[in-house]
Amino acid sequence: MMSDTIKNLFNLEDLSDYKVAEGYSDIRGWDVKDANNRTIGKVDHLLVDKMAKRVVYLDVEVDESIIEDGFDTYQNPVSEGVHEFLNREGENHLIIPIGMSSIDENHKLVTTQQIDSSTFAKAKRFKKGDVIDFGYELNTVRHYRGDNTIHNSNTVEGFYNREEFNNTFHKRDLE
Repeated sequence: MMSDTIKNLFNLEDLSDYKVAEGYSDIRGWDVKDANNRTIGKVDHLLVDKMAKRVVYLDVEVDESIIEDGFDTYQNPVSEGVHEFLNREGENHLIIPIGMSSIDENHKLVTTQQIDSSTFAKAKRFKKGDVIDFGYELNTVRHYRGDNTIHNSNTVEGFYNREEFNNTFHKRDLE
């Protein structure tokens, strides 16, 4: 799934010239709750698109209960009649487009009103530190939105202009 394509996404902490701007919460370590108020994990990293110079995804370390729910899940790709095993052991990270989450600073909490735990459980996960390729990004956004019109012919250029990536950490906020 993760290939050696050009790396587009970087952990905020790996970019020495970027930081969360003053006046904005650093949400790393905060719990992430789904649309049903179920804890699905914790924010591990903020992923920055270097070209757009902004945070586009939350990298979430997934809670064990979600892993158990999703571990025996099979997915049926639309084009093939083949059931493919979804997640392997050690794959306990997910990405969430920043615009599909909201930040509750008072409770140090990130919520995802648009995504429930069963959707998270069926999402393709990855191992911490894996390079995330654009195909994975496309599939993840398509899965969360339940939208098969998000086509593989999309390119990175302009992709982060989608509503899923509207966020409070814009270029001016990353100093």
